[in-house]
Formats: sequence, structure tokens, C-alpha cells
Amino acid sequence: MRGWETADMNRALSAMFTASSVPDTAMGKRVAELADFFGASPMPVASGIHLAAAWRAYCLDTAQRTALFLDLLRQRGDEQASMSSRPMATVLSFEHRILMSGHVGPRPMNYSLAEVIPPTDTAVDPAKRPVVIVDPRAGQGPGIGGFHYESEIGDALAAGHPVYFIGFSARPVPRQTFLDVVEGQVRFFEHVAERHPLSPRPLVVGNCQAGYQTLMVAMLRPDLFGPVLLAGSPMSYWQGVHGKNPMRYEGGLVGGSWLTRLTSDLGDGKVDGAFMIGNFDNLNPGHTLFGKLYDVFRNVDTEGPRFLEFERWWGDLIHFNGEEVQYLVDRLFIGDELTRNQLATADGRKFDIRDVTSPIIVLTSEGDNISPPQQTLGWILDLYESIDDIWALDKTIVYCVDPKVGHLAIFVSPKVADKEDEVLVQMIDFIAILPPGLYEVVIAPKDVDAPGAELVHSDFFARIEPRTLDDIRAIGRNSAEDNRAFEAVKRLSEMTSASYEAFVSPLMRMVGTPKMADLLEAMNPVRLQYTLFESAKPWMRPVAGAAEKAKADRRPVDEDNPFLALQERIAEAVTAGFDQYRDLRDQMTEQLFFAFYGSRVVQAMLGVSENSGMHWPPAKTSAEREAVAQKMAKLRDEITRGGTAEGRVRAVLWLMEAERGISERTAFALNKVSADFFHAHTNDEIKSLIRGQFFSLHLDEKAAVEHLPVMVRDADERQTLLAHLDAILAYGGGPSAEASRRLAVLRGWFDSTEPDTPPATAKSPLSTNNRSTTTA
Repeated sequence: MRGWETADMNRALSAMFTASSVPDTAMGKRVAELADFFGASPMPVASGIHLAAAWRAYCLDTAQRTALFLDLLRQRGDEQASMSSRPMATVLSFEHRILMSGHVGPRPMNYSLAEVIPPTDTAVDPAKRPVVIVDPRAGQGPGIGGFHYESEIGDALAAGHPVYFIGFSARPVPRQTFLDVVEGQVRFFEHVAERHPLSPRPLVVGNCQAGYQTLMVAMLRPDLFGPVLLAGSPMSYWQGVHGKNPMRYEGGLVGGSWLTRLTSDLGDGKVDGAFMIGNFDNLNPGHTLFGKLYDVFRNVDTEGPRFLEFERWWGDLIHFNGEEVQYLVDRLFIGDELTRNQLATADGRKFDIRDVTSPIIVLTSEGDNISPPQQTLGWILDLYESIDDIWALDKTIVYCVDPKVGHLAIFVSPKVADKEDEVLVQMIDFIAILPPGLYEVVIAPKDVDAPGAELVHSDFFARIEPRTLDDIRAIGRNSAEDNRAFEAVKRLSEMTSASYEAFVSPLMRMVGTPKMADLLEAMNPVRLQYTLFESAKPWMRPVAGAAEKAKADRRPVDEDNPFLALQERIAEAVTAGFDQYRDLRDQMTEQLFFAFYGSRVVQAMLGVSENSGMHWPPAKTSAEREAVAQKMAKLRDEITRGGTAEGRVRAVLWLMEAERGISERTAFALNKVSADFFHAHTNDEIKSLIRGQFFSLHLDEKAAVEHLPVMVRDADERQTLLAHLDAILAYGGGPSAEASRRLAVLRGWFDSTEPDTPPATAKSPLSTNNRSTTTA
């Protein structure tokens, strides 16, 4: 049987379909042979009559499924046509009202700021930190950040935060550029700050493309921003690991960015977002061309609403100005200039991520093949030499890595909303006051019997753990040879783009009339999958009636039908074939890329030298080094200063250091005692307190800890502090051995030491030279 050819399989199928006249034993043999051919377990042996009945049932079910499936495609096409006819269409599931339009101003843009109206059963506190969601403009229309009620917007509203949404219309303003959008959005964040003058600065969530765009706004006006959450947003565009992330090779395989210029010229100065969606679809052709549609066909009775809901956004295709896309391709995707500090505003202000003063939070996934962790986290290694560098520059960076979800799921999936999004929103006020350092948020299922579980309202426990740059390196990073190959792509792209602009572009602009642009748009394969199935097409007119008849007399086939099992085996084989093609294509793409651009001959011809493409952290100027030295000297002088408030914070940080992290329950416990700790302090003052005491412990831990009895002088204050420390550690699941030892040391000092006398004669729990460089 294993040696059968396709003709043999066809004869076997024919024999099955005419089996009513074949003895049972012969039919059983044919069924078993066919199952063996497909590598499946033998199907149940049925009599000829029963098999004929199974065939009739399967044919009826398939016909009805086909009618219902075609009707879903018809509805999808009609929805896409409706969305395309509305320039301000959005898939946002929440009621909202426009507060500001970007069309008005010195540099008009097609963006707008909206206030999300909470549902009637949701209470919002205007005094809480606002949350601003910025949607990606990467091919589809806006609204994906609030696509479901279980979403970024839904989680923020459920936590009582006022929520704002930055979206866009389907077509750009004429001559609008990418920097127009970046600089223009400053006005939106100024307006949010004016509406909440007494609240902490907003949490800003930038999804995918909106992540780096929003971070660039924060570089210009860091005073307007609280924590910035980058969800699936690439920042270091060359980075990746071999055997994965094939999209980063695309620019090199086509010879640079000249193709973007050609697309713009033929599109009458515009670029259809469908091209970007086509690139995404091409990453997994088996899913695009077969798997996604087959899943709907196979489960047509239940999958219709979910399919149409997602396709309403996926098919909401938009447009770009050609210069917008050209800037991104040249300067970011091929040039990788964002983290090299090579981008600047029109008036010369440089974009430097290190200018962002609030915490930067990165949500990424190992299953993301668009913006893999190497690209979403690689910028940390691009900018900082060591963890001491992050501390000295007073930066807080937090990241969370999902083990498997894909790119879209990071900001679309309700599962991510119920897990990572909800955890980060609930902990955002605590993250905002974290000491400087690099941290990872580790999430695990909630144990309802654990101490402090009642403080956590989600189904997960979270823990913030300190990390070092070695943890980021372990994720994967380009070698020096890889960087030289990408530098060669950049050099070639500059040459081919300039040549195209000089010799070919004038001719293509003559061809690229509005009518040509409309024709190319209509013939785009991504758009055709919608427009070919619209109700207006003659071949689709009978579909709605056929679907109604199928629903009225629906007879789904039994799951144990042998022909349905055969269909599943065929579908699995088709999917496996597509996957094998994809894997082979990606492997060949990578090999071809490095065979050409990794060639020292090609690199020499393009002027790429040994150190070309290397990405070193920006060198500090003498003024910057002097400023850091003065700051450290000032902080060192403050080690033996401070009163009760500073002592409380120092004691908590010292104990938390022993725990090697802070659990979500511990954070909530700290929040419960914060009224006693910080009753007369603003958020900025609390943040300053924490940072000051962190540096005291970092610079001279022994002296800082031994000075605690002098800082907390009052006996009652000491006992209250010890009680709070006991409670905080208990809520975190109980203290570690080291934390218990440190708490015992404090208890002994507070019980036996006079208020104005440091415990110099007591045995110190630390020495001055044993501090771990990973402590935060």
C-alpha cells in the first residue's frame, strides 16, 4: 500500500464510492488500505449499505457547509465594502467621542484623539492615572486595542482608569509625513495632561507600529508621559536569530527600498496598505491560503461570528503617503537608525530613547514572527553597556515575555488581555515607582490558597524580578558578521534607491495616474479575496438563498463518518505540504541572503569594512560623565541623611532585595500600608524617595543599612515599621531565609540601639565588597 501512486489512490476512492455492490470483506479491506495509505488508524469496517449511507450524509453535509461557507465569504466581502466606504471607520467596541482632530494645525495629519465612554456598569475615577491606547497604522484601520471588551481598553476601564484612544482615518492628509504624525501627537498628550492636572501622568500603550512611534513622541516631551507600554513593537530592526524571523531579510532580497518607491509611483504617490497585509500573510501561506479558511469551513456552524468579527478589522484596509512608508523603510527597517540616535526632527532635535524619563515596559512573545523578542528587546543592548549604566542614568525598564502567542494576539487576543494586560494595568502604579534597573514580569497561574491571594483580582500571580543584560543576550542577537551583512543591504539600498529615483522614477510617475492607481488597488490579491465575493457580483447572487435553505434543513454529518475522517487526513496533508514549502523557502531565503550579503567581496564593493554595522552603545561625553559623577557624589553624601520616611523606604528595599524580586501580592500589600508610609507625599516625591534610597543601598549597602536606627528614631515608629515589614513579607508568600535573617537583624537593632547611635558594634549582615551586581 505504501507504494501506491496517485492513480492507485484514485482507483481506491472509486472503489469505495461504488461499494454498495461489493462484499463487506472486500470493502473492509479497501477502507483499511486507504487508511494505511494516509498513515491513519484503520477506519471502522462498515457494511456496503452503511458506507453508502455515510457517503450520502457526507455529500449532503458538504453541500450545506459549502453554501454556508460561501455565505460567510459574501458577508465578509459586503462588510469590507462598507468599511472602505467610511473614511473614519473603526472596529472599536466601545462608545467614544472625538476630542481633537489632527487635521487642524500647522502640520495636519489624519489622526485624532478620542475619549472612551465607559459602559454604564463601569465606574471610572477621574483622579486615577489616565490610560492612552495608540493603535498601529500598519495596513488596517484603528480599533484593535479595543476590539473586544476583554482588551487593553477593557482592562483599563475595569481598573477604574479614564481611557483615551488615538486612531486615524483611512487616507492620509496630502503630503503628510511620519514625523508630522510624531510631532503632531504632542498636542494630544498635552490635552490629556490638561484634563487631568492632579493625576499621575498617563500610561501610554503603543501597539506594534504605534509603539516606536509613541516612544518617539515621549522622547520629545518626556514630561507628558507616565509609563510607556510597547506591545509587540520592533525597535532593533536587524536583530534576530538564524533559522527564524525571515521577514528581516526581505529588504535585502529585493535589492533595497527602490521597490517601495516604485509602488508609490505607480500608486499616484500613495501606498496601499494591502501590500503590507500581503507581506504578513506570506509568512505563513498554509494558514493564509488554506488553514484559516478550512477551519471556518470545517466548523461553519459555530465559527461564523468569530470569523466575521476578525475579518471586519483585517479587511479594513487603509492607505499611506509614499513618503511616509519610504521614511520607515529607509531609516528604520533597512537603516536601523532609531537606536543609533540618527533620527532627528525637522528642526534638528535628535531622538534618543534615553531621554524618556518614565519606565518603559515591553510586552513581547517568543511566538511573534513579525516583531520577535530580539527586535523588541535588542535596543537595551544597543543603548546600555551594563546594568550599572541603566542605574547611573536613572532608567527603569520592565519586560514580559509570553511563551507562545503570535504577533496579532499580543494586542488582539482576549487571553493576553486577561493575563498580561490585566496584570500590567493592575501593577502600573507600582511599576511607575520602581527603582532604576532592568526587570522581568513573570506570570504564573493564581493559587487561591496562597497568602494574599485575595488582594489579586486576576487569575494570575505576577512577580517582578531583577535582570541583567546577560538575560537579554540569552534571547539571541546578531553576530558581528550578521551586522556587516545588514550594513551591506543598507549601502546597496542607498545606491539602488538613488539610481531608481534618478533614472526610472520619472517614467513611472507618468504611468502612475489616478486610474492606474485604482486599477492596481482593485487587482491586489488581498483586496480580491473580499471583492470577488461581494453580494453585487453576479456569481454570488444565489448564495444567500442557498445558505438560508441549508440553515433551515441543516444535517451535520456525524463525527465518526469515515469520509469526514478522510477529509481531515487530506486537510492535514495539505497543511503539512504548505508548511514544508514555507520552511524550505525560509531556509533558502536565509542562505541566499547571507551567501550574497555576507560575501566579503560584495561587502568590499559596497564599502563595508570590518567594523561596519557594529552597534555600540552611544559614547558618553565628558559633560555626561561629569554629571553622573556629581550625581553619585551627592547621593553618597545622602546615605547618612534622612528621617523616618527615608528609613521606612530603605528598610523595605533592603528586605525586598533579599527576596530577589517583588510579587504582585507584595506590591498590593505595600499599597495597603502606603497611607502610613507616604501620607504626606506626592507621587513624584514617593518616586524620588525610592530612587534615593535605592542608590544609597547600591553605593554603600553596609553604611546605609547600619544607619537605619538613626533614621527611624521613635520607638513606636520602629515597632510599626517592623509590623508592616512582617505583613508585607507574609502577603508575598512568606519570607525567604535571607529576608528572615535581615528582618531579625533590624528587629535586634531597633530593640537594642539608642536612636542617635548607629549599631557600630553589632555584627553587620553585609560587607562592603559582597554586593551583587544583579541586585535591584
